[in-house]
Amino acid sequence: MAGALVLGLLLGAALVFVLTRPNPPGDDSAEAGFVRDMSTHHAQAVEMALVAHAATANDEIESLSSDIAITQQGQIGIMLAWLRDWQLGSTSSQPPMAWMPNSAGSVQNGLMPGMASQQQLTELRKATGTAQDIMFLNLMRQHHLGGVHMAQEILNLSDDEDVTWLAQTMVASQQNEISAIQALLKSLGQNG
Repeated sequence: MAGALVLGLLLGAALVFVLTRPNPPGDDSAEAGFVRDMSTHHAQAVEMALVAHAATANDEIESLSSDIAITQQGQIGIMLAWLRDWQLGSTSSQPPMAWMPNSAGSVQNGLMPGMASQQQLTELRKATGTAQDIMFLNLMRQHHLGGVHMAQEILNLSDDEDVTWLAQTMVASQQNEISAIQALLKSLGQNG
């Protein structure tokens, strides 16, 4: 219920922002690049969260994974709405992270910061029990660290109020979730 309320509020806020935007960012802007890349980044977080949510027996991980999936799917909706409003496609001919200065080292094996490889995703789907819980938490911590890095970078590059509002929201929520992940890992006997 709380997740649906948050999603409704986010979508309502996005509608207000979309209807009042004066000059939209261009196709090669940092804002468009960030929104496209973060939508892809979030989609993987949603995927991992749904895998964990479906399999875990741990109530705290079930709650965390649900929150991640709902929040990040809602943010994807906001970002895709912005791209439509800006009359831009959801993809670009630019490589991932091209919007970020000096980003060459940020992309590893074609993956944006913190993203899991296909092999890691396959291993997550195959894992069971506490082993899967620990793997999910470790992958999501790395994923969030990468997402926070990207969001902090757009805060340095953009003065678009809508984009910076969403990036600040991402930084705050993902840093809180990283703290929760650390505590959960510790409770599972990991060093966090």
